[in-house]
Amino acid sequence: MPIYSSDSDDHPRPSQKPLGHQRPLHDILGGGKLADVLLWKNKKLSLGILIGVTAIWFLFEVAEYHFVTLLCHLILAAMIIIFIWSNLADLIQRDPPNVYSFQLSEAGCRYLHRKIDKLLSMIYYVSSGNDWRLLFGAIAFLWMLSVLGNYVSSWNLLYFAFVCIETLPALYERYENQVDHLAGKSRRGAKKLYKKFDSEVLDKIPRGPRLE
Repeated sequence: MPIYSSDSDDHPRPSQKPLGHQRPLHDILGGGKLADVLLWKNKKLSLGILIGVTAIWFLFEVAEYHFVTLLCHLILAAMIIIFIWSNLADLIQRDPPNVYSFQLSEAGCRYLHRKIDKLLSMIYYVSSGNDWRLLFGAIAFLWMLSVLGNYVSSWNLLYFAFVCIETLPALYERYENQVDHLAGKSRRGAKKLYKKFDSEVLDKIPRGPRLE
């Protein structure tokens, strides 16, 4: 016979979080600039990133700009601006552009290297089978994503994912109590449904004799 917890489990304690976190959402997201952007702590920066990504999506998906064409046009525009700025610096009383301002900082390169290493380590950990649930979850997610890619263009899919990533954490932080209430209610409903299915279907399946 299956063992269930008491009925009091159906009603979570007030201190419990149905979505499984106790720390503030800002700390869960890393507590740095990325968390500030995702939670719209810096509204100007978050809005600027959203507008920039929307403009890129519009150019590629709506205006049907090609990547190589856009890249060449951007480089041409940058070269023309630098040329005019360098040759008219004395007239406009501005310093000519410094070549070092166009180079990646060492700290930025190290940060990018750490993130890539962390991603590769995570992929290796999941693929090695140390956590079977995580492995099959990743396989199922990638398979569903590949199926979805047959019906939705890559730019639309990436743009939709970006909009969700940048807006949903902020919306959850704002309406956390309402979302937790709905999540807890859904979890209790699913738990009751599983108990009913177990008692009416699974318990009626004949079991074979145990092998000693």
